[in-house]
Amino acid sequence: MTRQFEISSCVAADPAEVWAHCTSAEGVRRELRPWLRMTFPRGVADLTPTQVALGTRSFRSWLLLFGVLPVDFDDVTFVEVDRGRRFLERSTMASQRVWLHERIVEPHDGNCRITDRLEWEGRFRGAELVFAALVPRLFKWRHRQLERLFG
Repeated sequence: MTRQFEISSCVAADPAEVWAHCTSAEGVRRELRPWLRMTFPRGVADLTPTQVALGTRSFRSWLLLFGVLPVDFDDVTFVEVDRGRRFLERSTMASQRVWLHERIVEPHDGNCRITDRLEWEGRFRGAELVFAALVPRLFKWRHRQLERLFG
């Protein structure tokens, strides 16, 4: 069974500044802290076409609960990147057969709107249910962090 979640937030910042944050390893870490930390290979500072190849697994990212306890991994695969505006990740995880994450950064009333669309399909029912409970909470947290960072 496929599950979905979508969230949007507006922040008082330039879309280019928000995009740079959203596609940087440090930006991802800042959004997830203190609950999770994603690992990135040495030399991958941002998620741009010059750093990651489209359509093939770019790297394996470990998801570390509270920054230390490995709880899952994400075989990060970007299938589309519209630089400065949107990316679409279609990956697999240890717990998820399908993990889709689309992030859109766009101008909105002189500010910026950030939208995350997520879709996942668990490898087994328990994983799917855990994600159904945690993904909305985690992405609401991420959007609160974005609002805190950018106003």
